[in-house]
Parts: sequence; C-alpha cells; structure tokens
Amino acid sequence: MNTANIQTALRMELEALADPEHRKGSRAFFKNEINPLGVRCKDLNALVAQQWRVVRHLDTLELLSLFNALWQSEVFEEPVVASKLCARALPRFEPSVFDIFERWLSTRVSNWAHCDVLCTQCLGGLYALHPATAEKSLPWLASPNRWVRRGAAVSLVPLARHGLCCGQVFHVADALLEDEDDLVRKGYGWMLKELSHVWPREVLEFVLLRRARMPRVALRYAIELLPADWRARAMAKP
Repeated sequence: MNTANIQTALRMELEALADPEHRKGSRAFFKNEINPLGVRCKDLNALVAQQWRVVRHLDTLELLSLFNALWQSEVFEEPVVASKLCARALPRFEPSVFDIFERWLSTRVSNWAHCDVLCTQCLGGLYALHPATAEKSLPWLASPNRWVRRGAAVSLVPLARHGLCCGQVFHVADALLEDEDDLVRKGYGWMLKELSHVWPREVLEFVLLRRARMPRVALRYAIELLPADWRARAMAKP
C-alpha cells in the first residue's frame, strides 16, 4: 500500500469515528478556525496505535512523505495523527528532521492545538533524542509568526517537565516575557509550570524578579504548581 492509499484509508477511518456533536463543540471552542471531523481524543489515540501497525514498515522517506501529506490536509485531525505517528518514528530520523518540523510549524500551523501537538510530540521528542537540536529553535523568538514564537516555548515543555534544559527555558521565557500575543504568553507560562515540577524555587525566583513586567496570564500559568504561600508571594504587588 503506497502513502496515498494509506492516507485515503486513514480518512475513511476518521470519518467512521466522527461524532457530529463533538464536531460542533470543537468548532465552537475554536471559533470556526478549524475544520474538524469530530473525532474524540481517546478514539484518535486508538486510531494512531492501529495506524502505526500499518505504517511502521515504511522507510524514513516514505514515512516523512506520508506525514507531510497529512500536514497538507485541511481536515483538523490529520495533522494531529501525523504528529502522533511521527513521535513514534523519531528514533529512525536524523537530527536534520528538525528542518521539516520547522517548516510545518511556520507554514502549516494555524491554531494552538496543531502548534502544541507538533511541538510536544515531534520537536520535544527530537530534543530528547538529540539535545543539541533544541538550540536551533532560538531564532524563533524573533519571528513575526505567533505560532513559531509559541513553539519556541512549547517545544521545550517535555524537557522542562523533567527539569532539563533549564538555561534555555529561562532564556526563552525572558525573551518572550512581554510578548503582546496572549497565546505566546500562555505558552511560556506553561513551559515554566512544567519546569516547576523539578525546580520550583528557581521558577519562583524567576517570577519574583520579573512580576512587575510579566503579564498576569503567564504568571498564573507559571506558578500554578507552586505551594500556596509561594503563589501568594508571586501574585502580590511588587
């Protein structure tokens, strides 16, 4: 079965799982910014596991061709499936696959859900396997593209969750500190929150030194897991 046939079969599977009520709710939540079939998350994850058994025999070029085709789709669920399948295939890829992920992020992403699944599943997984690739995302901090800037933070979430890459995490948060885009602010706030699992005091100190300039939405995300008295200190007027 070639990649075009696999994509066609996948579409049929997705359509069979579509829930009209979930589709309506998704459209309302995203304010009609997406075109979903309406497949629920648990069903989508089960489908990904099933599809991996279908595609895992493909070579790396065939896999990337399939994932790229899915990222070209206007159906919301297909890039999600591509990212989740790609995460399973990451050990087969060279670090240079970063360039492909960067292209998807800068040209195909148009909503926070696609941004986050690509960044956490593909880029974050790549950084875990090849830590030096994380620094290649630093130029994204100056991008005019909101999803690329959010991606600079969200792609570090998997590493931050394990207390890794602290220097880059704090550098990214500092660079995006006063970003005007609310979704970028939430992205770096989430990154800091994940780092606080392992380095809570360091996150608190970062916030305390910057709380006069740090947007409240980012601050609230960043301190969410800290002890109550620490959160009170962070939220108090400087």
